[in-house]
Amino acid sequence: MRNEEIARRFQRLALIMEIRGDDHFRTRAYRNAAEVIETWPRPLADVARAEGAKGLLAIPSVGKAISSKIVELCERGTFEAYEKLIAETPETVLDLLDVSGVGIKTAATLHRQFKISSRDDLKKFVAGGGLDMVDGVGEKTAERIAASLNLK
Repeated sequence: MRNEEIARRFQRLALIMEIRGDDHFRTRAYRNAAEVIETWPRPLADVARAEGAKGLLAIPSVGKAISSKIVELCERGTFEAYEKLIAETPETVLDLLDVSGVGIKTAATLHRQFKISSRDDLKKFVAGGGLDMVDGVGEKTAERIAASLNLK
């Protein structure tokens, strides 16, 4: 597994956690680790294989918990904490961020208050006039969201 793939998994984890409203400090820790991992000059899979979790601790922003997740990710292609998280909150919630007019705060509001966790959910919600109930979404943003979902 390449460093970019490992970093992407931690970025996705951080985004899902942010949308869910999980602990800000843990979310930031995963995001910071992802930034460092993405540009780390040595393949982390090699470090994990040769030195295990202890060898990964030399990387800035990678502590014990993240290093063990990297080892598990390199061995299994996934890690338990990610699997538990997506069992509770599907990865499709990240598709909301691809909709023009929907940023992280709006995605979080849509998911937490209205249980929207996919583009299809959002399409139905918008078609039914649901955006009128979302704080922070004005008329222009609502139009942009509807256009992005091919509803206008």
